[in-house]
Amino acid sequence: RASHVSCFKPHLCLAAKKGGGKMQSPPALQNRHKSTKGMVIIMEIAIIADDSKKELMTQFCIAYCGILSKHHICSTSITGKYIEDATGLDIEKLLPGTHGGVQQICSRVSYNEIDLVLYFGKSQPNRLNSDEHDNLLRMCDSQNVPVATNIATAEVLVCALERGDLDWREIVNPSSEYNKKRRQHQ
Repeated sequence: RASHVSCFKPHLCLAAKKGGGKMQSPPALQNRHKSTKGMVIIMEIAIIADDSKKELMTQFCIAYCGILSKHHICSTSITGKYIEDATGLDIEKLLPGTHGGVQQICSRVSYNEIDLVLYFGKSQPNRLNSDEHDNLLRMCDSQNVPVATNIATAEVLVCALERGDLDWREIVNPSSEYNKKRRQHQ
């Protein structure tokens, strides 16, 4: 699994913990992810984890915090707190998933303000919350937003993010730096 080794940068998270908690990329990585016009591409990533998957999501974010630190992350509140405490990543915490956090993320997806969704849900579906989760997945499909529902797919998408394979989202996302600068010049 050579691709796993090339994406895995746990030493960056340890450096963040020693440096006061907030994640800072080393200078060698700060200019690495650029578009063809030289702009740094910052993707909008949404993270949701069911109570039974919060630890798995946190471990995943620890493993890939070197990549995630280069992007803006929003999450449902409790999941975001777990990840922030474990990694030092700066995470925008929304409402708890059961109190509208999933709907907030779904709304952002519908306006194409999210570029990637990492959603670790229950293995056994719960009819109580199933509709809002189905809506999220349906919205990701209709807006062409990549979504990972398990750790294997999440690893593939995060490594693709690092390689620049998702840079096309920069043109689609209306709140991206690319489109903000484009509107300024019109």
